[in-house]
Amino acid sequence: MPTTLPADVVLMDVRGSIATITLNRPDKLNALDAPLIDRLQDLLDLVEAEAAIRAVILTGAGERAFSAGADIAELQRTLAGGVDRVMRDFVRRGQRLTRRIEAFPKPVIAAVNGLAFGGGCEVTEACPLAIAAEHSRFAKPEIRLGFAPPFGGSQRLPRLVGRKRALKMILTGEAIDAGEAKRIGLINDVVPAAELLPAAVALAERIMAHTPRAVAACLASVTRGINLSIDEGLAVEAGHFERMADTPDVARGISEFLERPRSRSTSVDARP
Repeated sequence: MPTTLPADVVLMDVRGSIATITLNRPDKLNALDAPLIDRLQDLLDLVEAEAAIRAVILTGAGERAFSAGADIAELQRTLAGGVDRVMRDFVRRGQRLTRRIEAFPKPVIAAVNGLAFGGGCEVTEACPLAIAAEHSRFAKPEIRLGFAPPFGGSQRLPRLVGRKRALKMILTGEAIDAGEAKRIGLINDVVPAAELLPAAVALAERIMAHTPRAVAACLASVTRGINLSIDEGLAVEAGHFERMADTPDVARGISEFLERPRSRSTSVDARP
């Protein structure tokens, strides 16, 4: 697999076991049009099929924006084709993308390098993990255009930050800064802009210290279980454990744990 795909609306660079995918429309603040969304989906397919790639960092080109959201000029043209067309080419395309990211079997870390508005915020919500540069801002401005968030934002944001916090963002369209986004649980960490990609790489490396199957099981258990009742979620969790229990990874992990010099405690040490 080549380390760098040809220049396009989305770029991918593979270094070691980490694929960095960059939304590459900086002149349009990395707005999400159909070619960009489709290209991103294609690259995610490539990453999923490549066992050597263990983690994804998703970021935006330039210093101003991760993504300012949907391409509104394209949306206007699509709307002119009627409701059926806009549902097919805009809403369902955007929802497929965020659902793909949310359910991806490898960790996707959003490295938010500026504005994450509208669809850009929805992509951030869909990523299992997110780190933002200090100057980043997040907003749900769709209401100013007369509609509700269409790429999953009305569903994921309340699950992430709570109903009232989500509704304040959705109903006002007002932006919040990176510090507030961290405080309410929209992102994990805030770092200086120069440290954004190194911080994302460091997080990916800490995750990759664990086995791919265990990482995938954790991602799937949380993603599927969070929207279920506790009993249904526990069944999902138990199912993943059952499928993993007799694998060489588990046998090796337990053996290595028991062979380590330890105090009298037999609990799992939280340190790597």
